[in-house]
Parts: sequence; structure tokens; C-alpha cells
Amino acid sequence: MSFASGSALPPPDFEVASAYPEVAWLRQTAAARDWPSIRRYLDGLPREVARSFAVRVLDEVAGIEVWMREILAAEPDDVLALTVLGAREVQIGWEIRTSASAKDVSREQFAGLHAHLRQAEQLLIRATALDPSSDAAWAERLTSAMGLQLGQNEARRRYDRLAAHHPHHFNGQSRLLQQLCPKWGGSWEAAHGFARQCLLDAPEGALSGAMVAEVHLEHWLSLSGQERDAYLRQGHVHAELAEAADRSVLSPHFRRDHGWVIAQSCFAAMFSLTGDLARAAACFRALGDLASEYPWDYLGDATKAYVKHRDAALARG
Repeated sequence: MSFASGSALPPPDFEVASAYPEVAWLRQTAAARDWPSIRRYLDGLPREVARSFAVRVLDEVAGIEVWMREILAAEPDDVLALTVLGAREVQIGWEIRTSASAKDVSREQFAGLHAHLRQAEQLLIRATALDPSSDAAWAERLTSAMGLQLGQNEARRRYDRLAAHHPHHFNGQSRLLQQLCPKWGGSWEAAHGFARQCLLDAPEGALSGAMVAEVHLEHWLSLSGQERDAYLRQGHVHAELAEAADRSVLSPHFRRDHGWVIAQSCFAAMFSLTGDLARAAACFRALGDLASEYPWDYLGDATKAYVKHRDAALARG
């Protein structure tokens, strides 16, 4: 039996709940407006577990902003409700803007984005004032800073506040990395330097090593034509990717924390592009049928790109 694009293997499973079963419960509980159960779940997580993952699940629940406002009307200092509503405002704003390049975004879309981000800022500033250790609120403030074009220094300041309490916060690192890329006013020197520092500072097996794969993917994507091929042929590119993978996703100490599917997928994509099919195959085997649309949607149709590179890696790697 064949599946996607003629492959004999199953198509990628992009459903987040397949990798993290608690996502289905969070969605159902949010749909039922069971705030006490959501709070008990989040309050019961170990301190080192990032709450930003759960908040991202909640901020995608349509209509959650309505009852978050009801909760805040009764309890204005509810940090979790402030954070979820702030994250929802960020999500709505970005849906208005879309993921298109800036040149393809209309003035009206930018106005809608900025209006929602300004509302998010008010909520999230209050949340971090009440609880400076809130990783989810600081992570969302990184995204709002980027959308409001508050600059590199402010983004760094916010990340530093996050890192003071959560030094290897994968979600926060990924958000700052975007800000440090030239497309958001940064530089490749800053972006690569940050990715390298994330790798070196993190314990072996941590997700942070995937920042190296992400920054090389971003750099490659910014080029065109023969420049892309030339970039991948540079010896240091593959050497940095191999070192980072060996210290993170291919390490025997690697843990399947929230975000591990994206981390493995980024390395699988980059090793496929550089021709290291042995390491790409190791990443694909670790994933099984699981996948995240990012980074495969960077390479065209996410499903087709995944199947093409997976099948090539497993056949030859």
C-alpha cells in the first residue's frame, strides 16, 4: 500500500496531540471552560517544565479570550489568565498579519496586528510584574516585541529576564533567534553567535542545540539559486550541525521534552539538505511518523517535502 507521494511509508503526522497527549486534554478542558482543572494542571507541573507550551495550546482555542476577560473582571491579578489572554491577543494579531513576507502584508493587516499586540503588551507587562518568573508571559513578550518592532536591545532584555529563571527555554530561544535574523533587523553574526551560545551553555541532550539547525536553515533560506548550494557546501556548516546534533538530538541523554519534534525535524531537514543522509535517517527514525509542519513548510508543501527527504534518507542513510 502506498501513502503520500507514492511513498510506501505513512504520511507525516503533524497533529501536536499525537506527540504530546496532554494537548487533547487541554483543548477539551478549555472548550468546556473548566478553568480550575487547567489551573491545577499547570500549577502541578514541575518548576523546570515550561508553561509556555500549554499556553500556546490554549491561545489557539477560538473564543477563549471571551471567558479570560470574564475571569480577569473578577480577579484582575490572575497571572495565568493575563498570560493566556495576552497570548491569545498575540495569536489573533498574527493571524491578521499572516506569515507572508512584509512586502506582501497590507497596511490594514499591519494595523490589525499592532492593535492586538498593544493589547497583549498591557496584559503581559502586568503578568510579568506580578510574577517575574512566568516563562510563558516572557516568551509571548518576545513575540510582541518583534511584531511591534521594539528593536534588538529590547528583545535581548526580555530574553535575559526569561533566561534568569529559565536558562535553556527552547521556545524563548527560538523566538529570540527569529528577532536576531536580518529579516527582523538583526544580523547573521548575532544570530549564529546566539545559536552557538545556546548550544554551549545547555547540558548535553537539551533541545537548545537545535538553535544551530534553525539558524542555518534561516540563513540558507535567505539565499537564492546557486548561493544556497554554495552555502551548504561550506565545511563549517556541516561541522556545526554535526556537533550540535551529537550534543542534543543524537545524544544518549536527549530527552523528549516539549518541542523535541521540532528539534529533530530541524536537524532532519538540514542533514537532508547537506547530504548527510546517515544523520538525517537517525533523526527520521527517532521521529517515527511524528512531524511538525515547521521546518518542512519552509521547503514547499510540508507533507511532500517531509516524505521526499525522509524516503531518501531512509533508503540511502
